[in-house]
Amino acid sequence: MTPGALHRAFCIVGRDVAAPGYRSQPTASPIGVMNQWRSGLMPLQGSPQYLAHLFRLQAAMHMVSDDLAGIGIRHNIGLTVIAEGVQTAEELATLPELGFDGATGPAVPRGLRMATEIELKLQLSPKTAKALPGHRLLTKITPTKQQLLNTYFDTPALDLHARRVAMRFRKKGWEWLLTVKSAEPASGGLAVRNEWETAATPGVFDFSHVDNEEFRSFLENVTPDLEPIFTTDFRRQIWHVPFGESLIEMALDRGCIKSRGKSMPICEIELELISGRIADIFALTRQLQEDLELHPAIASKAERGYNLFKRQAQQPFRSKPSPLSVALTPVAAFRSIALSCLEHFQRNESGLRESKDPEYVHQARVALRRLRSAIKLFTPVLPQDFVAAYGETWRTLASALGDARNWDVFLEETLPPIRSAFPKDRNITRLHREGLRRARRARKAVTTLITLPEYPKLITEFTAAVFALNDVLPIGLKEFAQTQLSSNAKQARKLAGRHPELQPDERHKMRIRFKRLRYTLEFFAPLLANKRLPPYLSALNQLQDELGLINDHVTAETLINEALTKHPKGPVHGWVQGRHTLLISELPEALEIWLEQRAPWR
Repeated sequence: MTPGALHRAFCIVGRDVAAPGYRSQPTASPIGVMNQWRSGLMPLQGSPQYLAHLFRLQAAMHMVSDDLAGIGIRHNIGLTVIAEGVQTAEELATLPELGFDGATGPAVPRGLRMATEIELKLQLSPKTAKALPGHRLLTKITPTKQQLLNTYFDTPALDLHARRVAMRFRKKGWEWLLTVKSAEPASGGLAVRNEWETAATPGVFDFSHVDNEEFRSFLENVTPDLEPIFTTDFRRQIWHVPFGESLIEMALDRGCIKSRGKSMPICEIELELISGRIADIFALTRQLQEDLELHPAIASKAERGYNLFKRQAQQPFRSKPSPLSVALTPVAAFRSIALSCLEHFQRNESGLRESKDPEYVHQARVALRRLRSAIKLFTPVLPQDFVAAYGETWRTLASALGDARNWDVFLEETLPPIRSAFPKDRNITRLHREGLRRARRARKAVTTLITLPEYPKLITEFTAAVFALNDVLPIGLKEFAQTQLSSNAKQARKLAGRHPELQPDERHKMRIRFKRLRYTLEFFAPLLANKRLPPYLSALNQLQDELGLINDHVTAETLINEALTKHPKGPVHGWVQGRHTLLISELPEALEIWLEQRAPWR
């Protein structure tokens, strides 16, 4: 493939990205509602009804979508909602329940910060870091500089880490701060976290500022066992960048992480939304990426610090279930699934570049197959322009990963039993040598694609587009899931009933259909908590494994013919064909077991 073709493969469709949850453009700054309406609502002042009414007025004014309730303001619309002029403790106590992100006024304790942090993290080289202050977007902004020393604490059993919690004392000049972050998985570099921060005395673990009672109780229970785990020490340059309708804090961090005598460098940018729209963070990132090599990052400083503490070597990352509930809309469910798939891929990126372990190729391939399946699955409820732009975006990379995976399977799984059966056959040596050569070439094609300048831009663009999605059809998630599962199962059953007469190409289509059904079932599994789900999924997985082995041997025959094109057919060809025939003869049993299962979605 030529460089031009690679460039076109990652062609990014430019678009204006609206804030998630909005039917029209939102306001430019944090929403301060208390003082704006206080004078007109004096009879209700100080009551929960007063605050609720204020919020209803503000929500109507900004046309917040109907699915806002119960999900969280910022997670839906990307705004900081501040209650200004809070006068009493009763008013302050009511704010979290109503979804406010923060508060000002006499009733707010000094030093208290209640917020949901939305930040996008980007990796860059030291050379690019030196060039960043001269970028045209920053030249007229005077940065502030800080030296930040952070000590992260946890229990010997790493109880905080197990709950995706980070807790630290930060020395910022002469000031000490205690920060607790409850993290959500990052995708496309974007992390959405609950954060509590307050002035503190070093070594004094006071969590009274944490307004989540259950979470605060957990922190207080583990306090006696807390001990330092690792430190981060870095120089920070901060620019407050007015961009679009937002104010964005850009922080360039350079320093190191230390733990147990080991260290690793820090060189990254954090873009945090101070006020405005999530969309503007992505738009700013895209402008920076036009001039600088910036790559969306997954691992936070805390995650890297824990890995250093545990001396944990990099491992292939496997998919995890997406958290779904019937309260979500289909588009919100797609957003969760798509970002989970993207995280799955991104966490295997470094392994694709740096490791020879074939499992990285396998997991990256699975991630993209799941992502592409999710786009097809949710097409009925997604905007047509989104499907048109991204439905085929990942095809080139997926194809390269498929080629690399095919050669890995051939070398690791198919060839060894053939070698055992025919140890003296010269074709075995030829196959092994040619397989290694082609596997290296296929892996190089993958690494070439993910090191193109277009690739990090694609990650940014796709993540932005996913966050910008709005619902286009008034349909509930459970109804949508049942419809899609029934449709996929019906088509799979139709092919299964014809399996004795299927030609190889039709059998391949059957395998794809069953794989699509399995992905669909896995996506919607959190909605199907009943006794029929485990046996149905087990039978489906077994059937998929059988079909996968059949496909592997079809692929192996093709690869052997390619590798031995100048040599006559021999025992190797016969062995592969015989194994293929045997696997097909075993398929009816696996099909029958699956056909006997009752659908768990009915």
